Amino acid sequence: MERTITVDGKTITLRATALVPRLYRHLIGRDMIQDMATLRKAYAAAEKAKKAGADEEEQNVASMSVMNLEIFEDVAWVMLRHAAEFRDTENGRVLMNGDMVVGKSPDEWLDQLDGTFSVYEVLPVILELWGANQKTTSTPAKK
Repeated sequence: MERTITVDGKTITLRATALVPRLYRHLIGRDMIQDMATLRKAYAAAEKAKKAGADEEEQNVASMSVMNLEIFEDVAWVMLRHAAEFRDTENGRVLMNGDMVVGKSPDEWLDQLDGTFSVYEVLPVILELWGANQKTTSTPAKK
């Protein structure tokens, strides 16, 4: 499943398939299933704080630790990389997604952004893609 979103005024595509957890483990070195569970809990805490009338800063404090933000950035980068296509440049082949160079690490990708982008705009898309990717199409053998 794919979704196209705008980050820092640039259009990018995020993609989630069965390959994403393997790419994440290979590229990031952590278990994506555990990390996504952590992100889902953090997002739920932020939504709960929002419903309770907390402002954005209070929502951030309630939910997103530095580790959670790093997980979010890593997951976004892996999904961005997975959706990327190759395009020729003067220096050889550069992995591109929309108008952005994917880079060899999340740090290279984030360094292209002029500022920060809203976790609360991108994280719901990531969670939606992940949830759709986790749905099974098989039926149980026993009832």
